[in-house]
Amino acid sequence: MLNRYPLWKYIMVALVIFVGALYALPNIYGEDPAVQISGARGASVDLSTLDSVTETLDKSGLTYKSIALENNTVLVRFKDTDTQIEARDVLNRQLGKGAIVALNLAASTPEWLEALGGNPMKLGLDLRGGIHFLMEVDMDAAMEKLLSQQEDVFRTELREAKIRYRGIRLTKDQTIEVVLRKAEDVAKAEQELAKLYPDMVFRVDEAAKQLTAVFTEERVKELRNDAVTQNITILRNRVNELGVAEPLVQRQGATRIVVQLPGVQDTAQAKEILGATASLEFREVDSNADLAAAAAGRIPPGSEVKYTRDGQPAVLKKRIILGGTHITGATSSRDEYGRPQVNIDLDSEGGSKMGAFSKNNVGKLMATLFIEYKDAGKRDANGKVILTKHEEVINQATIQSALGRSFRITGIDSQAEAHNLAILLRAGALIAPISIVEERTIGPSMGQQNIDMGITACISGLVAVMLFTLVYYRRFGIFANLALMANIVLIIGIMSLIPGATMTLPGIAGIVLTVGMAVDANVLIFERIREELREGRNPQQAIDQAIAMHSVPLPMPISRP
Repeated sequence: MLNRYPLWKYIMVALVIFVGALYALPNIYGEDPAVQISGARGASVDLSTLDSVTETLDKSGLTYKSIALENNTVLVRFKDTDTQIEARDVLNRQLGKGAIVALNLAASTPEWLEALGGNPMKLGLDLRGGIHFLMEVDMDAAMEKLLSQQEDVFRTELREAKIRYRGIRLTKDQTIEVVLRKAEDVAKAEQELAKLYPDMVFRVDEAAKQLTAVFTEERVKELRNDAVTQNITILRNRVNELGVAEPLVQRQGATRIVVQLPGVQDTAQAKEILGATASLEFREVDSNADLAAAAAGRIPPGSEVKYTRDGQPAVLKKRIILGGTHITGATSSRDEYGRPQVNIDLDSEGGSKMGAFSKNNVGKLMATLFIEYKDAGKRDANGKVILTKHEEVINQATIQSALGRSFRITGIDSQAEAHNLAILLRAGALIAPISIVEERTIGPSMGQQNIDMGITACISGLVAVMLFTLVYYRRFGIFANLALMANIVLIIGIMSLIPGATMTLPGIAGIVLTVGMAVDANVLIFERIREELREGRNPQQAIDQAIAMHSVPLPMPISRP
């Protein structure tokens, strides 16, 4: 019989529509306004935190839908945003600086649907709300860090070449000055270093027994570009490690980076994620120094005083054994006594440096110095954010034997701090400090307004098209409307299934356009059916001819000899 198809085709169509509807279903449940409590650096979130949060909310008379401890965070769901914001303020006052209290949106998908892998569509910044940052890379600090490393390299090279020098120092105009003991050694030092570092320009002053080195313009330009590129990669890794969904991290101009975090409503939490310029330095401890004298300002040459978290002084050699740029992996765990530790993996160059130093210094103390740049809350004359450098000696350990590419650091206060430190080191230390020059928060209310307007436009267009097809084509219009609704359900279901798909305001406009265009093929077929009916064919033949006419493939060009 005409217009009959095998049973398996009907079953397949029904199955596709069912699966599409199933995975589009989570979008109906929406999201709950929520407050998320996580531990700041050095703090942990456990059952006692859960009890404290519950007690605080009950005392304040704030009602909540649910509260749970999941993945080392406390998540509290509320019925409306007003209660959510009020609860955030109350919990901030109660918990203090030991916890990060952040606004969030938690999906209210049922557990049985989540077990099947059903999740709502990911919404962009214009729909979900979130935070927009414009960040600037501190190029001066990047160059200072690079020149400091080069200064240490010069010392090693001149020592190996047996060229004696009085001192090597950095100047304010980003040059390295080498003062030698003998005038005749100046040319020798220039020849030795120029051979090893062709990307540097050397100026000789034999009268002052001085050699000045500076990077070439091409090398400086390359270094600045690399600093921004590597910081972008590291920021992406850091955001991904901390689970922010669908972030946008991209370059803007020569020294700036744009970061957008959909769904994050708390700027303090976002700054905690992005602004931590964490790095490690491994230094030799000056065991011969007098701690009391060093604390009073009498520091041995080539050493400097750093402090532990408890405020205790530690005299460290200025020479850096190894920097954080050589770290390729970091995981947190516990040692044989149950104390928190971070396991470090180095690259081949870092492993060689650490092996050579530890082999020659068995029995001596080596310190791990944690370095972090923080916003000082001030700006300079040009409006640029001033960053302050915070340094802290994490531990001082005796080198028991030669170390390789893998070792561990201990002396960390809590497992939560070890976990956070491992995340920052694994994601990478920023090549240069960054400062936030502009921040904008797009509230969920504005995003909800865009969603409501988009849904209104979709429904209006859908109703108008369905009424037209129903009135004009009658029974055929019912089938066209069913196909149109199935089309929209499949679009939503597929977008919910694809991990990287994000719905934005232009995406809603695309769905509205799809509603208007999706009936195009039906209109053509229906008009063809009418023409066949007017020519005297019965309905079955008219349908068959109309479908066949619009199913014929386009003729392919034929090449002739």
